[in-house]
Amino acid sequence: MQNNEQANPTKSELEILHVLWQYGPSTVRTVNEHLNEQREVNYSSTLKLMQIMETKGLLKRDTNDRSHVYRPAENPEKVQTQVVNGLRDLAFGGSTSRLVMRALGDGSATPEELEEIKRLIEKMQRKG
Repeated sequence: MQNNEQANPTKSELEILHVLWQYGPSTVRTVNEHLNEQREVNYSSTLKLMQIMETKGLLKRDTNDRSHVYRPAENPEKVQTQVVNGLRDLAFGGSTSRLVMRALGDGSATPEELEEIKRLIEKMQRKG
């Protein structure tokens, strides 16, 4: 992130990041085309948002070609950790257990996801 800021992305910014993580560095036009597969988004809105995201340090821009190419400044795991930690601090008073209990309490986790969670807990317990 630029200047070591921890800018949490908005929902729209996360949509753009998901496109870039999935398809790799892309022009605004390419990102906008992928966004339009889900819902209608104006090109100018995508352009402005991506420019803001660059200013916030969420994206990096390559200006070597006529068409500027954008890429995420961070990997998905780092951004997801930031978002989850921000949500934990804001909505759950910093309590990881309350966040996890709320996430699992709605019963939407599949049996496979629950097994994966159990393995993660066991691994963490072994580490100490």
